[in-house]
Amino acid sequence: MEKKSLTFSEIKLKLVNYCVYQDRCHAEVEQKMKEFLLIEEAKEEIMLYLLKENYLNEERFTRSYIRGKFYIKHWGKNKIKINLKLKQISEKLINACFDEIDEADYEKTIKKMYEDYYSKQNGLKEYQKKSKTVKYLISKGFEYEKINNIFD
Repeated sequence: MEKKSLTFSEIKLKLVNYCVYQDRCHAEVEQKMKEFLLIEEAKEEIMLYLLKENYLNEERFTRSYIRGKFYIKHWGKNKIKINLKLKQISEKLINACFDEIDEADYEKTIKKMYEDYYSKQNGLKEYQKKSKTVKYLISKGFEYEKINNIFD
């Protein structure tokens, strides 16, 4: 199937819609631009337009990403931070946006996930159940110190 060639304004509109549909980071938009085989000047012009018109906002993206991954997917801060770094978000911005997660909610989530997972472990000794549950929570991105503090 032959690819239809698009004009500059059609590509710009497609990228605006891409950003409007869901908050995006710079890296995602740049990746999307690769599909269109644009010259460097065109890429820069589109990026500037998206930034100027506030279609592309790194802080807004980071905040909504953190909220979504914590409150919907129940990821811990470590996993969220690693995935944001993969999206080329700066450490400074990530740390500044972690106030999106309420500390009480964070601890409640750890407790609930601990209890849910722990209760599903059958036929194991007490220390095995606890060890397995802690490993599970660490794999979900929660900090070992936080997990330990809650159950001391």
